[in-house]
Amino acid sequence: MEKEQCVGGATCETCNQSNSCTQQEKEAHAQERLNSKLSHIKHRILVMSGKGGVGKSSVSTNLAVALSMDGFEVGLLDADIHGPDIPKMLGIESRPVVESNGGMRPVEALPNLKVMSTAFFIGDRDNAVVWRGPLKHSAISQFIGEVEWGNLDFLVVDLPPGTGDEPLSVAHLIKKVDGSIVVTTPQDVALLDSRKAVTFSRMLNIPVIGIVENMSGLECPHCHKEIPLFKIGGGEKAAHDLHVPFLGRIPIDPEMVSDCDKGIPFVIASPDAEAARVFRQIADRCKEFVGLKR
Repeated sequence: MEKEQCVGGATCETCNQSNSCTQQEKEAHAQERLNSKLSHIKHRILVMSGKGGVGKSSVSTNLAVALSMDGFEVGLLDADIHGPDIPKMLGIESRPVVESNGGMRPVEALPNLKVMSTAFFIGDRDNAVVWRGPLKHSAISQFIGEVEWGNLDFLVVDLPPGTGDEPLSVAHLIKKVDGSIVVTTPQDVALLDSRKAVTFSRMLNIPVIGIVENMSGLECPHCHKEIPLFKIGGGEKAAHDLHVPFLGRIPIDPEMVSDCDKGIPFVIASPDAEAARVFRQIADRCKEFVGLKR
């Protein structure tokens, strides 16, 4: 594809006369920047849920970290505009986003992990992002097309709950999505909404990598028996009913709560825990799904 040229033959990244471009030219140049950035990203994975409160961001964060620990170059895009929690989970809330000639540089959370989130721009963590659909679409477009992601093996996108503006914007902008991971908890209300997320993926022709059952049982610290706080097995049954793979059960682990609050990814802080094993299993399934082995 031939690069769009601005005034004087400059490319969009170097043009300092954007005011002279027509709206149509600006849109064409923005699409060119987007295509250029996406051409350096090999695999794109969406992590989604039908409802909030199921631990989707925890899954996104630990999946991205697990992939980076395997030696892959990973980008983690926090597309939850109104509830951007991923920087907190990685302990990078106070890191600045640096501007460059080509746009913005993502924050490096780990040697192979880069992150972008609205949390880096809102100042006080209590500030609310009060935006309508067009502004949210514009922000997501900038996070993909104006961020210097570099060469990535994986871009993991943490979507907000539901099937509204942000998931549609991401799917529209990224276009070639390798697959989606649907996160649910075992109880019936969560499962009802997670099934909608599977339907949403299919409507947009996005392959479903599988369903993850989060908060699936708690081991009693005294007798070590399993306590089904939110039931057990509902996510697996939904996967069977909808004919999609089941990726695993992540048990409730109190240490995950404290590690998250400290900004330490659970797969790093507690690598021998059962939940960490399942996160690595999900990462392995993602690699297999896109045809990678390492």
